[in-house]
Amino acid sequence: MSLRLLVTGANGQVGWHLQRTLAPLGEVTALARDQLELADRDMVTRVVRELAPDILVNAAAHTAVDKAEGEPELAMTVNAAAPATMAQELAPRGALLVHYSTDYVFDGNKPGPYEEGDATGPLNVYGRSKLEGERRIAESGCPHIILRTSWVYDVRGKNFLRTVLRLAREREELRMVADQYGAPTWARSIAEATSIILARALEQRSATAAWRTGIFHLTAAGRTSWAEFAEAILKEYDECCSWPADTGEFSGLLKAKRVVPIGSDHYQAPARRPRNSVLSNALVASVFGVVMPDWRSQLRLAMQDAIR
Repeated sequence: MSLRLLVTGANGQVGWHLQRTLAPLGEVTALARDQLELADRDMVTRVVRELAPDILVNAAAHTAVDKAEGEPELAMTVNAAAPATMAQELAPRGALLVHYSTDYVFDGNKPGPYEEGDATGPLNVYGRSKLEGERRIAESGCPHIILRTSWVYDVRGKNFLRTVLRLAREREELRMVADQYGAPTWARSIAEATSIILARALEQRSATAAWRTGIFHLTAAGRTSWAEFAEAILKEYDECCSWPADTGEFSGLLKAKRVVPIGSDHYQAPARRPRNSVLSNALVASVFGVVMPDWRSQLRLAMQDAIR
């Protein structure tokens, strides 16, 4: 019997790519928000029971960090209660839950990369809701793989990459925060790594009759700031636009020619962000053999993919 996989958040950045990367593993059912609303607990219960997946990959979430400050109950429902419901439904059958979490579970005060066992201390509602989701999944007894990632972007959807390109068409210079550090991670790289992780997890389960469970960090390698990331986006865009291609949003000259670094204190936002969001990928590499490319390499591939 073919392995049954259920993907939530089918129209999201990671969920869109997962539909393709997971296809070699089995029969994939991908549901968008109108088909599975995570704020509706009864719907979550009903859908998971009806589809009875062997593996559920939860790529849906309340990811609007600033907006979450004004709607904490909704953020907690979507990011914590819904994953807990999924886990409770999967647990009796021993089915696996793959769930994405975030670098924002940390306070950003550590000088080096965060490891999975480091103390958490989220600074905003979004981070607290994602951390609560992790806790409830672990308490459910459901086999689980929680993947913490960071600064996710894609050539589609709402994200920093597309915001930079939009602003660069409107302004001659871009003012970007230079004292927050992380690893921008392409959604497609996350989806591809997830498929490798699941393939290895299935091999391990076949050998040991048990799923390998726990929390793992999964981000691009390297470290940069938002300002440096914006500069790299402009540079890669200019190089890509030298190619003979007409690709709509990813074609034509940009107005902005430089990025002006600013401090976090000069960027007023409802939600506080950690100064350091760099995560160590050592554990996911040792357990599943996944080595993530450097953030610059991922950005170049994403931009090239956009113009093909």
